[in-house]
Amino acid sequence: MAAPQKPLQPAGLDSHLRDAGLFIRQAIRTFRATGAVAPSSPALAHRLARFLDERDDPDAPLTVMEAGAGTGAVSRAIASHMRPGDTLDLVETNPEFTGHLAELLVADPELSRVADRVTVHQMPVTNMGPDRRYDVIVSGLPFANFTAEEVREIMEYYFSVLRPGGHLSFFGYLYTKEVKAVIAPRADYLRQARSSWVVEEWVNRYGIGTEPVLANLPPAWIHHLRKPAED
Repeated sequence: MAAPQKPLQPAGLDSHLRDAGLFIRQAIRTFRATGAVAPSSPALAHRLARFLDERDDPDAPLTVMEAGAGTGAVSRAIASHMRPGDTLDLVETNPEFTGHLAELLVADPELSRVADRVTVHQMPVTNMGPDRRYDVIVSGLPFANFTAEEVREIMEYYFSVLRPGGHLSFFGYLYTKEVKAVIAPRADYLRQARSSWVVEEWVNRYGIGTEPVLANLPPAWIHHLRKPAED
């Protein structure tokens, strides 16, 4: 007779510590793709998910994508704001992270609640294809670690799959460019400066607000962009 299965335990402090441990190990191994030293804080995560609450039509379901889902810190917040009919694509290149996200769809209280409407994709976000349409995109990709060409390709993809009137929210860390100007090799500083110019182009064109989030390690800012309804 098979032994009875142990019931799943609610996600608590131990679960979040395991998430942080996995994140830190992968950050050390693949910092260029991870781009952070710790998972996003709840304060940052919930501000990134704000447009799941601020809907033009409160009765219309949303299609949502999170790019760079990592260990699910922001994914949990998105799930907690989802309403009936909303769907979520979690996109992540790191196989350790995607395996962890699949486990969270079973074990995590927030994600398991909407698991039948969540899909995990292990691939670069630009490989998701041109035929998708999203109302909300939340990006955790570390633009500061990418080249200007990579940032432009990603931003162009986001706006090609955003529906008219849709929102993109993404974040970066405060003062990283200033710190790199002092301590980083010149080539690394110039690469980040060029990437930040591309980000500024899109923010100047489509930005609707920027907010700091100090309750994060390190402190962060969020840019919110909106695709014009007439596009």
